Amino acid sequence: MAWIILIAASLIEIIMGLALKYAEGWTKLVPSAIGIAAALGSVYLLTIAMRDLPAGTAYAAWTGIGSVGITVLGIVLFGDPVSWMRITCIAMIIVAVAGLRFLEA
Repeated sequence: MAWIILIAASLIEIIMGLALKYAEGWTKLVPSAIGIAAALGSVYLLTIAMRDLPAGTAYAAWTGIGSVGITVLGIVLFGDPVSWMRITCIAMIIVAVAGLRFLEA
């Protein structure tokens, strides 16, 4: 159950990242408010997941999943650069998070 909560926290972190992109430096109220609410919700769920997961594992997975998600969405939605090196780095993050999950078990 802790991993499901952690994944939910990571997905909300991705929403936060998107909202902050659309907030344009806190100049747009609605995306700014969504970003703040998502940040609070994400951290709240992270703390719940940390009740049952090691802190380092939970934090690394939370940031890894969020990083991969926002990077992929940046490519898809905003035309962020794509290169083999970026894809390789994203793949390494995915492997590292999976490794933490299975080493934790």
